[in-house]
Amino acid sequence: MIRHIVFFSAKDKAHIDQIIEGLSRLTAIPHARRLEVARNRKTDQLGNDIDIVVYGEFDSEMELAAYKAHNLYQEAIKRVRPLRELRFAADYDVSLDTPFASTAG
Repeated sequence: MIRHIVFFSAKDKAHIDQIIEGLSRLTAIPHARRLEVARNRKTDQLGNDIDIVVYGEFDSEMELAAYKAHNLYQEAIKRVRPLRELRFAADYDVSLDTPFASTAG
């Protein structure tokens, strides 16, 4: 399984709801096992620059690629890109056989 996490900040905080609305269109794309769009709670003691989080789970690289190729994904980009300042994305593999994975050494 692949976890896909994307963080956004708004150019203008007044546009956060518009960004969430634009990104929420992604939840209609059928290729994700799970997809959530949420406002950051901003409770971290060290940094709260991120306004919105997109969290997705995909069964395979092929499903993630199909999600990114979907017309609703392209529509969301067109709506959100002019309103956002930062965008950080991370994808990582998760083994479904291992209940807890750690990289701490």
